Amino acid sequence: MTQVPDWLDTLAAQAQRTRVPRYMRPPDGRGRAAAVLMLFGEGPHGPDVLLIQRSTRGRRHAGQPAFPGGGVDPEDGGPVAAALREAEEETGLDPCGVHVLCMLPELYLSHSDNRVTPVVAWWREPSAVHAASPDEVASVERVPIAELVDPGNRIMLRHPSGMAGPAFRVRGMLVWGFTAMVLDSVLREGGLDQPWDPSQVEDLPPEVLNLAR
Repeated sequence: MTQVPDWLDTLAAQAQRTRVPRYMRPPDGRGRAAAVLMLFGEGPHGPDVLLIQRSTRGRRHAGQPAFPGGGVDPEDGGPVAAALREAEEETGLDPCGVHVLCMLPELYLSHSDNRVTPVVAWWREPSAVHAASPDEVASVERVPIAELVDPGNRIMLRHPSGMAGPAFRVRGMLVWGFTAMVLDSVLREGGLDQPWDPSQVEDLPPEVLNLAR
């Protein structure tokens, strides 16, 4: 059993003050409720976060790295239970070893019409994880924070629409879009980020864009 680190306590304390960009503020009366689990733990290479690589056969966000998560079902009773349920279904983790710290403000994803609540948690008692739902998940990774904040692994990625956002190249994955934006914000709020060069802008690879469509 490991204690919650100071940086994660700091993040949790500031969570509700996180500024939501105007374009991600949920519209009144629209959007399906969803939740993702941002699960941090202490791994063999220091603090890490749990990410999944979605299957290219999946119906949602095919081929993309993501946090475990999905829609909030009526029987869930809210985002926390939904995030834990989805994470167990997708990665096989034991929810009993997860200590939930807080929920970040709800974010609206217009392309999928989802209102997503990120649930921040500490892996008090880590359990083995794997691609427990192969039709939806291709692989599961505990990605070290040190690799995420390494300036050499950070770029800005430009969508054909002209919009650009932060991205990470880690563990053979290109983490971009919603997941990268939330990670970027959390690492900054937790005081873990390192100076990097946001002028390094690359276009979203065509094969990644095709899967996203």
